[in-house]
Amino acid sequence: MRTDTVAQSIDHTLLKPSAGRKAILRLCEEALRYRFRTVCVNSVWVGLCREALAGTGIGISAVCGFPLGAMDTRAKSYEAAQAVRNGATEIDMVMQIGPFLEGDEETVRSDIAQVVKAVEGGAIVKVILETGLLTKEQIVSACRLAEEAGAHFVKTSTGFGPGGATEEIVRLMRGSVSEAVGVKASGGIRDIRTAIRMLEAGASRIGTSSGVAIVSGLTGEDAY
Repeated sequence: MRTDTVAQSIDHTLLKPSAGRKAILRLCEEALRYRFRTVCVNSVWVGLCREALAGTGIGISAVCGFPLGAMDTRAKSYEAAQAVRNGATEIDMVMQIGPFLEGDEETVRSDIAQVVKAVEGGAIVKVILETGLLTKEQIVSACRLAEEAGAHFVKTSTGFGPGGATEEIVRLMRGSVSEAVGVKASGGIRDIRTAIRMLEAGASRIGTSSGVAIVSGLTGEDAY
Protein backbone atom coordinates (compact mmCIF):
# COMPACT_ATOMS: atom_id res chain seq x y z
CA MET A 1 0.00 0.00 0.00
CA ARG A 2 1.35 3.42 -0.97
CA THR A 3 2.40 5.78 1.80
CA ASP A 4 0.35 8.61 0.29
CA THR A 5 -2.72 6.37 0.37
CA VAL A 6 -2.18 5.77 4.07
CA ALA A 7 -1.56 9.49 4.69
CA GLN A 8 -4.87 10.39 3.07
CA SER A 9 -6.68 8.12 5.52
CA ILE A 10 -5.19 9.78 8.61
CA ASP A 11 -6.93 12.23 10.91
CA HIS A 12 -3.79 13.81 12.43
CA THR A 13 -4.77 14.17 16.07
CA LEU A 14 -3.90 16.31 19.06
CA LEU A 15 -6.41 16.20 21.93
CA LYS A 16 -4.16 16.63 24.95
CA PRO A 17 -5.52 19.18 27.42
CA SER A 18 -2.02 20.64 27.68
CA ALA A 19 -1.83 21.43 23.96
CA GLY A 20 -1.45 25.13 23.20
CA ARG A 21 -1.36 27.37 20.14
CA LYS A 22 2.19 26.41 19.11
CA ALA A 23 1.43 22.69 19.26
CA ILE A 24 -1.76 23.11 17.21
CA LEU A 25 0.07 25.15 14.56
CA ARG A 26 2.74 22.45 14.40
CA LEU A 27 -0.01 19.86 13.93
CA CYS A 28 -1.34 21.86 10.98
CA GLU A 29 2.15 22.23 9.49
CA GLU A 30 2.64 18.47 9.70
CA ALA A 31 -0.74 17.82 8.13
CA LEU A 32 0.17 20.10 5.23
CA ARG A 33 3.61 18.57 4.78
CA TYR A 34 2.41 14.97 4.78
CA ARG A 35 -0.99 15.64 3.21
CA PHE A 36 -3.08 14.05 5.94
CA ARG A 37 -6.86 13.92 5.47
CA THR A 38 -7.72 16.14 8.44
CA VAL A 39 -6.42 17.48 11.69
CA CYS A 40 -8.47 16.35 14.69
CA VAL A 41 -8.62 18.81 17.58
CA ASN A 42 -10.70 20.01 20.49
CA SER A 43 -13.25 22.56 19.33
CA VAL A 44 -11.49 25.54 20.92
CA TRP A 45 -8.77 25.20 18.26
CA VAL A 46 -10.97 24.93 15.18
CA GLY A 47 -10.73 28.61 14.26
CA LEU A 48 -6.94 28.59 14.48
CA CYS A 49 -6.79 25.48 12.29
CA ARG A 50 -9.09 27.11 9.74
CA GLU A 51 -6.70 30.04 9.45
CA ALA A 52 -3.61 27.82 9.24
CA LEU A 53 -5.09 25.43 6.66
CA ALA A 54 -7.09 27.85 4.50
CA GLY A 55 -6.96 26.84 0.84
CA THR A 56 -4.97 23.64 1.47
CA GLY A 57 -7.80 21.11 1.06
CA ILE A 58 -7.04 19.59 4.46
CA GLY A 59 -10.13 19.15 6.59
CA ILE A 60 -10.73 19.87 10.25
CA SER A 61 -12.25 17.25 12.55
CA ALA A 62 -13.58 18.55 15.87
CA VAL A 63 -14.46 16.26 18.76
CA CYS A 64 -17.85 16.65 20.42
CA GLY A 65 -19.00 15.47 23.84
CA PHE A 66 -15.44 14.25 24.29
CA PRO A 67 -14.26 12.01 25.84
CA LEU A 68 -17.23 10.70 27.87
CA GLY A 69 -20.27 11.39 25.70
CA ALA A 70 -22.22 12.04 28.89
CA MET A 71 -23.56 15.51 28.30
CA ASP A 72 -26.92 17.03 27.46
CA THR A 73 -27.83 16.49 23.81
CA ARG A 74 -28.60 20.20 23.37
CA ALA A 75 -25.09 21.06 24.55
CA LYS A 76 -23.61 18.44 22.24
CA SER A 77 -25.56 19.76 19.28
CA TYR A 78 -24.53 23.33 20.03
CA GLU A 79 -20.88 22.32 20.37
CA ALA A 80 -20.99 20.55 17.02
CA ALA A 81 -22.79 23.38 15.25
CA GLN A 82 -20.44 26.01 16.68
CA ALA A 83 -17.42 23.97 15.57
CA VAL A 84 -18.81 23.91 12.03
CA ARG A 85 -19.42 27.66 12.11
CA ASN A 86 -15.77 28.06 13.12
CA GLY A 87 -14.54 25.91 10.25
CA ALA A 88 -14.86 22.23 11.16
CA THR A 89 -15.69 19.91 8.27
CA GLU A 90 -16.09 16.76 10.36
CA ILE A 91 -17.46 16.05 13.84
CA ASP A 92 -16.25 13.13 15.99
CA MET A 93 -18.94 12.72 18.65
CA VAL A 94 -18.96 10.28 21.56
CA MET A 95 -22.04 8.10 21.88
CA GLN A 96 -24.04 8.19 25.14
CA ILE A 97 -22.49 4.99 26.47
CA GLY A 98 -24.34 4.67 29.79
CA PRO A 99 -27.85 4.76 28.30
CA PHE A 100 -26.74 2.37 25.57
CA LEU A 101 -25.46 -0.16 28.11
CA GLU A 102 -28.80 0.07 29.91
CA GLY A 103 -30.65 -0.71 26.68
CA ASP A 104 -32.05 2.78 26.14
CA GLU A 105 -31.42 2.80 22.40
CA GLU A 106 -33.98 5.51 21.67
CA THR A 107 -32.12 8.04 23.80
CA VAL A 108 -28.84 7.16 22.10
CA ARG A 109 -30.39 7.26 18.62
CA SER A 110 -31.93 10.66 19.33
CA ASP A 111 -28.64 12.03 20.69
CA ILE A 112 -26.80 11.07 17.49
CA ALA A 113 -29.60 12.19 15.18
CA GLN A 114 -29.77 15.63 16.77
CA VAL A 115 -26.04 16.19 16.34
CA VAL A 116 -26.28 15.02 12.72
CA LYS A 117 -29.15 17.44 12.13
CA ALA A 118 -27.29 20.30 13.82
CA VAL A 119 -24.45 20.11 11.28
CA GLU A 120 -26.40 18.85 8.27
CA GLY A 121 -24.88 20.08 5.04
CA GLY A 122 -21.85 21.46 6.87
CA ALA A 123 -19.99 18.44 8.18
CA ILE A 124 -19.99 14.68 8.35
CA VAL A 125 -20.45 12.97 11.72
CA LYS A 126 -18.38 10.12 13.12
CA VAL A 127 -19.80 8.32 16.16
CA ILE A 128 -17.28 7.04 18.71
CA LEU A 129 -18.55 3.82 20.27
CA GLU A 130 -15.79 3.25 22.88
CA THR A 131 -15.66 -0.42 21.89
CA GLY A 132 -13.50 -1.39 24.88
CA LEU A 133 -16.64 -1.05 27.03
CA LEU A 134 -18.85 -3.13 24.74
CA THR A 135 -19.35 -6.79 23.90
CA LYS A 136 -19.21 -7.87 20.27
CA GLU A 137 -22.99 -8.05 20.17
CA GLN A 138 -23.24 -4.54 21.58
CA ILE A 139 -20.75 -3.26 19.01
CA VAL A 140 -22.91 -4.62 16.21
CA SER A 141 -26.02 -3.02 17.74
CA ALA A 142 -24.26 0.31 18.29
CA CYS A 143 -23.03 0.39 14.69
CA ARG A 144 -26.50 -0.26 13.33
CA LEU A 145 -28.05 2.29 15.68
CA ALA A 146 -25.52 4.96 14.60
CA GLU A 147 -26.30 4.33 10.94
CA GLU A 148 -30.04 4.51 11.61
CA ALA A 149 -29.48 7.89 13.26
CA GLY A 150 -27.73 9.24 10.17
CA ALA A 151 -24.06 8.93 11.12
CA HIS A 152 -21.54 8.92 8.29
CA PHE A 153 -18.85 6.95 10.19
CA VAL A 154 -18.58 4.65 13.18
CA LYS A 155 -15.36 4.91 15.18
CA THR A 156 -13.70 2.52 17.62
CA SER A 157 -12.39 4.55 20.52
CA THR A 158 -11.61 7.87 22.17
CA GLY A 159 -8.20 6.71 23.29
CA PHE A 160 -9.15 7.79 26.81
CA GLY A 161 -11.13 4.64 27.59
CA PRO A 162 -10.11 0.98 27.83
CA GLY A 163 -8.64 -0.75 24.80
CA GLY A 164 -8.22 0.60 21.31
CA ALA A 165 -8.56 -0.42 17.71
CA THR A 166 -8.03 -4.06 16.72
CA GLU A 167 -8.35 -5.77 13.36
CA GLU A 168 -11.09 -8.01 14.75
CA ILE A 169 -13.19 -5.09 15.95
CA VAL A 170 -12.67 -3.13 12.73
CA ARG A 171 -13.84 -6.13 10.68
CA LEU A 172 -16.86 -6.53 12.94
CA MET A 173 -17.77 -2.86 12.57
CA ARG A 174 -17.26 -2.93 8.81
CA GLY A 175 -19.65 -5.85 8.55
CA SER A 176 -22.24 -4.16 10.76
CA VAL A 177 -22.90 -1.09 8.62
CA SER A 178 -23.69 -0.51 4.96
CA GLU A 179 -21.10 0.53 2.41
CA ALA A 180 -22.38 4.10 2.73
CA VAL A 181 -20.96 4.31 6.26
CA GLY A 182 -17.23 4.49 6.91
CA VAL A 183 -15.23 2.95 9.74
CA LYS A 184 -12.59 4.90 11.65
CA ALA A 185 -9.98 3.00 13.64
CA SER A 186 -8.41 4.91 16.52
CA GLY A 187 -6.47 4.08 19.66
CA GLY A 188 -3.01 2.52 19.74
CA ILE A 189 -2.15 2.90 16.03
CA ARG A 190 1.51 3.90 16.10
CA ASP A 191 3.25 2.45 13.04
CA ILE A 192 2.78 1.85 9.34
CA ARG A 193 2.20 -1.89 9.67
CA THR A 194 -0.64 -1.44 12.15
CA ALA A 195 -2.19 1.31 10.07
CA ILE A 196 -2.15 -0.86 6.95
CA ARG A 197 -3.67 -3.79 8.83
CA MET A 198 -6.53 -1.56 9.98
CA LEU A 199 -7.15 -0.34 6.44
CA GLU A 200 -7.08 -3.89 5.10
CA ALA A 201 -9.52 -4.94 7.82
CA GLY A 202 -12.03 -2.40 6.54
CA ALA A 203 -11.20 0.97 8.07
CA SER A 204 -11.36 3.94 5.73
CA ARG A 205 -9.98 6.40 8.26
CA ILE A 206 -7.24 6.24 10.91
CA GLY A 207 -7.23 8.42 14.02
CA THR A 208 -3.76 8.82 15.51
CA SER A 209 -1.32 11.28 17.01
CA SER A 210 1.50 9.28 15.41
CA GLY A 211 0.75 10.27 11.82
CA VAL A 212 4.25 11.53 11.09
CA ALA A 213 5.81 8.37 12.51
CA ILE A 214 3.39 6.21 10.54
CA VAL A 215 4.08 7.73 7.14
CA SER A 216 7.80 7.76 7.93
CA GLY A 217 7.62 4.02 8.64
CA LEU A 218 8.75 4.57 12.23
CA THR A 219 7.28 3.87 15.66
CA GLY A 220 6.01 6.81 17.67
CA GLU A 221 4.25 7.56 20.90
CA ASP A 222 0.49 7.64 20.41
CA ALA A 223 -1.32 9.81 22.90
CA TYR A 224 -4.74 9.38 21.26
